[in-house]
Amino acid sequence: MANAPTPAMLLRSDVRLFGDILGRVLRTEEGEAVFQAIEQIRQASVAYHRDGAPARGARLDELLRGLSLPDALRFAHSFVCFSQLINIAEDQEDRRRLRAGGRIDRSLAGAVARLKEEGLSAADIEDQLRRSLVMPVITAHPSEVRRKSVIDRVSRIAETFDAHDRATGAARAPIEAELARQILILWATRQLRPTSLGVADEIENAVSFFQRTFVGELPRVYADLDAALGGGGPTPSFLRIGSWVGGDRDGNPNVTAETLRLAFLTQARLIVSHYLEEIHALGAALALSTQHVEVTPELADLADRSGDDAPQRQDEPYRRALSGVYAQLAAAAPALTGAAPARPSSIAAAPYASAEALKADLSIIQSSLLAYHGETFRAGRLADLIRAVDCFGFHLATVDMRQNSDVHERIVAELLKAAGACPDYLALDEAGRLALLEGELGTIRPLSSPLANYSDETLSELAVLRAAAEVSARYGPKAVDTYVISKTTAVSDLLEVYVLLKEVGLYAPGDPSRSPIIVAPLFETIADLEAAPDTMRGLIACEPLKGHLNARGVQEIMIGYSDSNKDGSYLTSIWSLHEAQRELKAVVEGAGLGLQFFHGRGGAVGRGGGSSFEAILAQPQGTVAGRIRITEQGEVVANKYADPAIGRENLETMTAATLLATLGRRNSDEHAAGAAVMAELSAASMRAYRALVYDTAGFAQFFREATPIGEISSLNIGSRPASRTRSTRIEDLRAIPWVFSWSQARVMLPGWFGFGSAVAGRDLEALADLADEWPFFASALDNMEMVMAKADMRVARRYAALVADGALRRTVFQAIEAEFERTSEALNAIRRQTGLLDRNPDLAAHIRYRRPYIEALNHLQIELIARHREGDDDPQVREGVLLTMNGIATGLRNSG
Repeated sequence: MANAPTPAMLLRSDVRLFGDILGRVLRTEEGEAVFQAIEQIRQASVAYHRDGAPARGARLDELLRGLSLPDALRFAHSFVCFSQLINIAEDQEDRRRLRAGGRIDRSLAGAVARLKEEGLSAADIEDQLRRSLVMPVITAHPSEVRRKSVIDRVSRIAETFDAHDRATGAARAPIEAELARQILILWATRQLRPTSLGVADEIENAVSFFQRTFVGELPRVYADLDAALGGGGPTPSFLRIGSWVGGDRDGNPNVTAETLRLAFLTQARLIVSHYLEEIHALGAALALSTQHVEVTPELADLADRSGDDAPQRQDEPYRRALSGVYAQLAAAAPALTGAAPARPSSIAAAPYASAEALKADLSIIQSSLLAYHGETFRAGRLADLIRAVDCFGFHLATVDMRQNSDVHERIVAELLKAAGACPDYLALDEAGRLALLEGELGTIRPLSSPLANYSDETLSELAVLRAAAEVSARYGPKAVDTYVISKTTAVSDLLEVYVLLKEVGLYAPGDPSRSPIIVAPLFETIADLEAAPDTMRGLIACEPLKGHLNARGVQEIMIGYSDSNKDGSYLTSIWSLHEAQRELKAVVEGAGLGLQFFHGRGGAVGRGGGSSFEAILAQPQGTVAGRIRITEQGEVVANKYADPAIGRENLETMTAATLLATLGRRNSDEHAAGAAVMAELSAASMRAYRALVYDTAGFAQFFREATPIGEISSLNIGSRPASRTRSTRIEDLRAIPWVFSWSQARVMLPGWFGFGSAVAGRDLEALADLADEWPFFASALDNMEMVMAKADMRVARRYAALVADGALRRTVFQAIEAEFERTSEALNAIRRQTGLLDRNPDLAAHIRYRRPYIEALNHLQIELIARHREGDDDPQVREGVLLTMNGIATGLRNSG
C-alpha cells in the first residue's frame, strides 16, 4: 500500500492545481502573448531567487522595465491573485488537520484534559470561568489594502476548494469546473477600491467577519467546552467579541457620533436578523403537541401570553411560545436596527426591553424541553441561540471608545474656562490638575452649557459621548463599557475622561460613585511603561473614584506593543512589557482589585505578532488570571476569521491558552538569572536601535525614501491618516504604517534590529540553555526568527537604491545589513541550527513557496515608485504601486 501523501506534497499539488487554473484563465481572458510574458517574469524571478546571480537579476529588471503600464498592471494583478490562491492552499492544510482532529494540545478539549490530569475538576474550571473574560477585539487598520469584495470571493473559492478536497472520483469534475469559474471571477474582480476607505466601509468589513464566523462559531466553541467539561450544564459566557471600528477616534477625525451610532445599527441589524431567523426556524421545528408531551407551567404561561390564538396551533405550546417571542423581538427591531424586520409578525406585542428578557423566555422553552425529554435538548439549535443571545445581546460586539489624552486635556480646559471653574487648566501642574479634577468628580454640577460657545473639537467630542450614552441605554451596558486613553502619561489623563463622562451621565458622583464605563490607560512608549505603576497608584488612590473602582472590581490596562517597539526595539519592547505587567499586577491586586490586560498586538512581530497561543502562555505568571483582551488587526483578521472552521480554531486556541495560563502548572516565571540577562540585553538592544533610528543624521529621510511610506500615506488604503500630526518625525508616525513600510521593503527592521548587537560578545551557548529553560525567551526568539526569514536583504538593497543621497544610503543600509548578519548568526547559534527556521521546516517551506512571487512584486514596486517620485502622475502608476502593496501584504500574511 502506497504511503499517504505528506502535507508538503499535498501543498505542492494544490499550488500546482491553482497555477494551472489561473494560467488557463489568463490564456482565455488575456491571450497567449500576455500569459507568456507573465510566465517569463515568473520564471526569471524563481531563477533569481534560487541563486541571486547578478545576471539573473539584470534579466528580471529587463523584463519588468520592458512592460508597458497596462501590462505591468496585468502582471501585478495576476501575481496578487496567485498569492491569494497560495494562501487558500495553505489554509486547506489547516482544514485537513481540523478534520483529522486538529491540534489537540491547543484545543479546548486538550486544555481541559491537561488541567484534569493536573488535578483540577470540572467544577474548579467552571468556577474560574465565572470570573473570566476572553475577548478578541477587531480594529480598523490604516494600512488595510484589501476590498471586502475580494475577501468574499476568496472565501467562496476556499469553500469550493474544500468541497473539491473532500470529493472523490467523478464527483470532483463539476466542483473543479466551479472552482475555475470562481477563480475567473476573482481574476476579473477589481482588487483596489477607487476611493479612500471610509469608516462606514470599515464597519461593514468588520461586521462581515462577525457574520461569517463569530455569530455561528462562537456558540459551537462553547458547545465543545461544555462537552469537554462533561456536559453538566452551560458554562458561563466568558468568551465575547469586541470592536474598535466606529469608536476609535485617536488621530481619525472621520470617527464621529454618527459613525458610533452607525456601528451599533449595523451590528444590531445582523444579530437581530439572526435571532429572528433562528426563532422562526425553531417555531417550524418544535411542533410538539400536548397530545403527546407535557410542558412546564412556565412554558404553558409563556404560550398563553404569546398572543398566538391560531386554532391550528392550540395544542402546540412551543410553537405558540416562539410566536410570542418572535413578535416581541420583531417589535423591538425598529428601535434597535432602524428598520422593521424583513418578516414582520402578525401578532401585536410589546417590544423586549433587553436581551436578558429574550434569553429568559428562550430559557423557559429549553427548561421545559429538558424537564420532559432529558438531555436531548441540552445542545442544538435552541441551545446555540440562547448562548448567542447571552454572548452578543442586542449589540453583537462591545465597541470601545478611544481618544488621545492631548484631546481630552484641551476639551476639559475649554469646559473649565467656559464654566468659570479654571481660567487656564493647561498651565496647572499635575498636583493642581488632580485637585481640580477630584473636586469636579465629587459634584453633580455639569461643566457644559447649551448657552456657551465651544470649539468644533469640543462639540464633536461631547457629541460622541452623548451618542455613547444613547447606545448604552438602548443596547445595554455591555455595548460600550471601556474607554481607552492613548498616550496616558499621568493620573490626570484618566480623571479628565471621568469628568467628561459625567457631562453625559455616564459617571455619577456619590457614595459610592457609579459608572458603566471603565477608563483604561494605554501605556505605549518605554517611558510610559516604566511610569505606569506610579500612574496606577495615583488612580487607585483617587477618593471620588474608589466606589466605582471597587464596584467594578477589575481594572483594565492596555499595553501597546507597536509604539514601545518603535520607541526602543523589539527586544526592549517585549521585556519592558513583561516587567511592566509584573509591577502593575502587584500595584492593582495590592489594592484589592482584579487586573485585566488588554494587549494591543498587531499582525507583524514588530507589533506584537506571532502565535497567540505561545504569546498568552509566555505572559508573566499570574497576569492573565482568566481575563485577557487582544486586538486583531489588518490582514490578520481575514487570515484568522474569514474561514469559519479556521476562525473557530483560533477562538478555541485563544481560550485554551487563557485557561492553561491561568490554571495550568508551569515552570516558575521568576527566572532570576534570565531576568538579569534580559535586562542587560534589553538595554543594549535599545542603545543600538536608537543609535540608528533616532541618532543617525538623516535616518528619517532614508526611511521615507527607502520604503513606500509616502505612497502609503497618499493612496486609498484606510480611513485613518498614517501620521497623528503633520510632522515628518519618526516619533509622530503611527506605528502601524511604520511596520508596514519596513515589511513592504522586506527589511522587517522593527522585528529584529538590535538583537545582534545586544548579544555580541556574550556566551551564546548559555543563551541557548536559557531558551530551553524559559518560555518567554524561547517565544521571543521564535518570533524574531520567523520575521527574519521573511526579510530579504537583496531586495531591501534595491529599495535603498531609491535614496537619492548616496552617502546617507550607504551609511544607513550598511548599518542595517551588518546588524541583520549579526542577528542571523546569533539566532542560529542560540538555536543550535545552521539556517533560519531549520527547526520549523513547514513554515520554511511555506515561505520558500511565496518568495519568488513576492520578490517579483517587490521589484515591480520599486520600478513604479521610482517613476512616481520622478513625477509620473499617471493614475496607472499609482494603481500599480498599490496593487504591488496588496500582493506583498497578501504574500507575507502578517506584515501590518
